[in-house]
Amino acid sequence: MTLPTTELIDKARTLVEALPYITRFSGKVVVVKYGGHAMTDDRLAKSFARDVVLMHYVGMRPVIVHGGGPQISDLMRRLDQEPTFVDGYRVTGAEELDVVRMVLQKTNKELVANINALSDLAVGVSGEDANLIRAKRMTVRDGMDIGFVGEVARVDPRVLEQLLASGFIPVIAPIGVGDHGQAFNINADLSAAAIAIALKAAKLVFLTDVEGLYEDFGDEGSLLSRVTAEDLNRLLDEEKLSSGMIPKVRGCVDALGGGVEAGHILDGRVDHALLLEIFTDSGVGTMVVP
Repeated sequence: MTLPTTELIDKARTLVEALPYITRFSGKVVVVKYGGHAMTDDRLAKSFARDVVLMHYVGMRPVIVHGGGPQISDLMRRLDQEPTFVDGYRVTGAEELDVVRMVLQKTNKELVANINALSDLAVGVSGEDANLIRAKRMTVRDGMDIGFVGEVARVDPRVLEQLLASGFIPVIAPIGVGDHGQAFNINADLSAAAIAIALKAAKLVFLTDVEGLYEDFGDEGSLLSRVTAEDLNRLLDEEKLSSGMIPKVRGCVDALGGGVEAGHILDGRVDHALLLEIFTDSGVGTMVVP
């Protein structure tokens, strides 16, 4: 008889450890905001697609909201448009909006293709489809006009609910629609939070380019493995967060206030970070609880 190797035993232990989480979250919606380096690295992109498909087949109902900031900036520069930001939001005139929509559509189809290469599950959706994301124009400091940048006014989840009920994985590009059909560029983190609330999701997960949330950004020893929404509000008030982390933290606060059970901020550069956070006792990032 061939005895099992240590590696095989470790795999079996991991499966056993995952069982309570699989049971707990079976049938539950998990909204994942997919962005950062994981989107631009082909190996990580394919790894992410495998994780999402696995989540689906163990009974969870994943919903993906993706960004595309670096790709948008790259194409703008190639078109001689210099990206400009105010308070972390991209100034988006009519020409810039065309670029945003073009890049997000391309990114959406690439993500859908990666998932569908494994199983026929993913359906690409824009926030404009069926008025999924209704938007209003965003105002920033001193009333500065930053163009067609919006914030979520409301989410109509019917199209997503129908896709989920039919066994599909929605993949959402964060373009909103305002009055008279005007499109708006909307921050993907805040879109994901609003969608999680509308779908009564169990979890909202942000994949980013750092290990998690830091008490003091830049100090690796201050990584927080578990925080409360109250802790996040304190960090926002103390202005200790990097500009890229602020929408994620605000998204977590909004989502938990809207009934989502937990938020997670993970390093998307780590293989299978999504599975490690959801299905293991220790996790790999920052978990946010009410």
